[in-house]
Amino acid sequence: MPRLWDKGLPLDERILRFTAGEDHVLDERLVAYDVRGSIAHARMLAAQGLLAADDCNAICAGLEALGAAHAAGEWSIELADEDAHGALERRLIERIGAAGGRVHLGRSRNDQVLVALRLYLLDAIGELASATDGVVVALERLAASQGSIALPGYTHMQPAMPSTVALWARGFAAELVDDRLGLERVRARADQNPLGSAAGYGVPNLPIDRGATSAALGFARTHEPVTAVQLSRGKAEASLIFEIALTLGDVGRLASDLLLFYTSEFAYVSLPAEMTTGSSIMPQKRNPDVFELVRGSQATALGALQETLALTAKLTSGYHRDLQRLKSPLFRSIDLASAVLAIMAHALPGVRFRADRIVLGPELYAAARANDLVVKEGLPFREAYRRVAAELAAAKKK
Repeated sequence: MPRLWDKGLPLDERILRFTAGEDHVLDERLVAYDVRGSIAHARMLAAQGLLAADDCNAICAGLEALGAAHAAGEWSIELADEDAHGALERRLIERIGAAGGRVHLGRSRNDQVLVALRLYLLDAIGELASATDGVVVALERLAASQGSIALPGYTHMQPAMPSTVALWARGFAAELVDDRLGLERVRARADQNPLGSAAGYGVPNLPIDRGATSAALGFARTHEPVTAVQLSRGKAEASLIFEIALTLGDVGRLASDLLLFYTSEFAYVSLPAEMTTGSSIMPQKRNPDVFELVRGSQATALGALQETLALTAKLTSGYHRDLQRLKSPLFRSIDLASAVLAIMAHALPGVRFRADRIVLGPELYAAARANDLVVKEGLPFREAYRRVAAELAAAKKK
């Protein structure tokens, strides 16, 4: 099977497997975006007089048909294709003939993969932002339905001041709104059109119109100069994974609270049986596994972030095959975040706070008592602080 770069020389099968790596599997999610990028590129070539109108029409129709067939599960990328780009071009030539080989004029796989990745990233950012909203909505509903229930507030894992379910839930909701804004801010790095930068140095002697493909694909701007495009590799990816890690950190802390509240010693919350799992040895156990897995999810994102940053560290300018390995940690992080946010939005409505089990001891009101002494008796705060501490100590002895 000929490849995009094939010059008629044989390729060692083991070399193919190693260099193609996971791309033929990972690129399945990029096929629709590669179709969009290729159609925009073909129409630009035709507008610039570099591609005949009939060939352009055949290429665009063929790509649309291949995209629809892929979405319907009628074909998938093979190892011999190496990636989505090889798979599409090979099938396009098989479908429409030699005209399919004209679509690659004025581009490289380097800018081709990046345009597909950036289009995908823009969609992924929107989906993650929406999924974050789902958890926020679940927390707000919990606050509205159970918010008046009193809850101890903790510092240093010790009872500190009185709180409520509403304050607790809306604190997490506010931070997830902040996480959503962080996810959206990644758009600035991804919303740049790399098409036309080719392998990092443009396309000599061709009057291509990069602005036309930027407009056709909906990019906010054209990435200039062409030498900056490959230097940017990994930055949008790392930015998104970083924001994912922050989001999973907040959701993980939410899960940690619920795990503590679900212990038999606290018993502040109950969970429906269908949300918990059982023990293979202890008949009495119901385990909150879902929240434990959520709690541990940030570790995966942090590992992916380190992997992404390390891949690009100390690379010289221009394209390097190492950059191919950016896909795996990126996709892994996006998929994990999507799953975690979805399960939290699904699970939170089942959480029930047990007001009968939640007791607020007198020590929780110590700060309020000290403030009252300042306001009502005019004591300096530090004196009021010591008086309340002495009162509590005496009460504890008694």
